[in-house]
Amino acid sequence: MTVPMTPRSPHEAHRVATPLELFFDLVFVVAIARAAAGLHHAIAEQHAAAGVLSFAMVFFAIWWAWMNFTWFASAYDCDDVWYRLAVLVQMTGALILAAGVPDMFVGDHRSVTIVVGYAVMRLALVAQWLRAAAADPGHRTTTRRYAFGIATLQVYWVALLWIPNAWLPGFVVGVALELAVPAWAERAAMTPWHPHHIAERYGLFTIIVLGESILAATIAVQAAIASGDPLRSLVPIIVGGLLIVFSMWWIYFDRPAHGLLTSLRKAIVWGYGHYFVFASVAAVGAGLAAAVDQATHHAKISSTAAGFAIAIPVALYLVCLWVLHYRKEYWRTRWLGPIAGLAILATPFTSQPVLSVGLILAVLVTIKIVVAPPHGAHG
Repeated sequence: MTVPMTPRSPHEAHRVATPLELFFDLVFVVAIARAAAGLHHAIAEQHAAAGVLSFAMVFFAIWWAWMNFTWFASAYDCDDVWYRLAVLVQMTGALILAAGVPDMFVGDHRSVTIVVGYAVMRLALVAQWLRAAAADPGHRTTTRRYAFGIATLQVYWVALLWIPNAWLPGFVVGVALELAVPAWAERAAMTPWHPHHIAERYGLFTIIVLGESILAATIAVQAAIASGDPLRSLVPIIVGGLLIVFSMWWIYFDRPAHGLLTSLRKAIVWGYGHYFVFASVAAVGAGLAAAVDQATHHAKISSTAAGFAIAIPVALYLVCLWVLHYRKEYWRTRWLGPIAGLAILATPFTSQPVLSVGLILAVLVTIKIVVAPPHGAHG
């Protein structure tokens, strides 16, 4: 059955994620896991700088494709046969992209497979925007701008593969152009995305990435035990890792986020800023796995380097949430995040850096619980 792709109301009651959206997120788990694994091995082999660059690049492709679909679906999810088929094509593109992730961690940081997978995802979204343009005269200029901008950039990415020695600077230019498309398109007429729905979708993706961090650490611990390493040497890392992941979850969901999405400018800053939130959480998983390798003498890095692999992404996570969620709203506790971030950056010089980070985060959560006023008022 085919239905018109008319806009959904941004004030629709009880708007929640659909089973198709949850299935869509599940496919992206594969790509995130492979990106985190690549970063883990790069850190353990003393190639952290190159690994971080590759991770940042491939994570942008993962995050940007996910984010664009999320905002589109919030405005135009008609859930008919053609809509579902287009989303399944996007999911296929995500799996193709995931297959090319290891290529990004070798050579010149480019992968034909990733570009192909990315193009499949993005061109399927172009078809969705064109459907919306046909059914929604009030947003026709906006939807056509999206379709034109996305389609043009796919030509750019493919062409960039054929230009020698231009991938890195060309990637920076491409990212800037990708980020400019929504701002340009929405200027004509803002699409009717649903604030509660968007906040829920971002929260679900945060949980997915936190789950990947737990999985990465668990696999590393399992491999260490299987190789005969004593469990007692891993206990501080296991305890610290659990405190880190649990505290990161608590801090993110400390307040509802939909109230922050009150204008296009605020929505873009909040939505774009989550690249660093999601990427830092995924990087924590890679850092935990590298810390296990170091503790069991399966990595070439020092304890200090392994500590920084945890401390830097956790500190980045706290600062990002301070900017996006807490800087103005929670006046009593707004400085806790930056202060905790500075303290965390000193933990690599302790004897148990992972446990130290976990304890600092646990103290941060405890303080926020104690000083937060009742009934959900701002603290």
